[in-house]
Amino acid sequence: MTISRFLPKILAILGLSLALAGCGINNIPAKDQAVKAAWANVQAAYQRRVDLIPNLVATVQGYANQEKSVLEAVTQARARATSVTIDASQISDPAAFQRFQQAQAQLSGALGRLLAVSENYPDLKSNTNFLALQSQLEGTENRIEIARRDYNAAVQDYNTEMVTIPGSLWAATIYKSYKQATPFAATAAAQSAPTVNFNTSGPPAPSPAGQQPPTTNPQAAQPGTQPTKP
Repeated sequence: MTISRFLPKILAILGLSLALAGCGINNIPAKDQAVKAAWANVQAAYQRRVDLIPNLVATVQGYANQEKSVLEAVTQARARATSVTIDASQISDPAAFQRFQQAQAQLSGALGRLLAVSENYPDLKSNTNFLALQSQLEGTENRIEIARRDYNAAVQDYNTEMVTIPGSLWAATIYKSYKQATPFAATAAAQSAPTVNFNTSGPPAPSPAGQQPPTTNPQAAQPGTQPTKP
């Protein structure tokens, strides 16, 4: 008798829960958790790179100790990268995210210069330990790229839910504390085309927009010279 009396209420609650679930009431927190999980993978990939650097620097130092400025730059960039951290609660803060991305970009640049210097030392390039570290670093950079891509995909999915119906309705009522997450953006260096110059005396001055480059005809270069008729 007691169960039958409460059965309609229980069924009503279950029906309401199913209806709300069908309206996407759980989408925002679920997608938010997916973003945080993807961010954890990004952090793990960056941490793996940071852990490799001390051994890499020590190995290079054994063969190229005279490259002191390059080695110090890597060490300092690593220190900056480890000091600028973002936990899952800060991925909606664009300013904090930008500081993190800039620190990691500086470390990437310093590592690139370190590996470029190693090309000048054949003994270092053939060192087994260095080759192993270089291979691990390359693998780690690939992991970072994949983790960033997966994170951006999760962010796009979550942010889209926040601004489209019915997600925007829940974001404006039940989930007011939830903010859009910040994706990784291409760095300024990545957006600029690389400059390739094979002239050791310096690049030629660019021609003004809309003007043709000067002719290479020797007669045209001499004022007052008449063109030769065919």
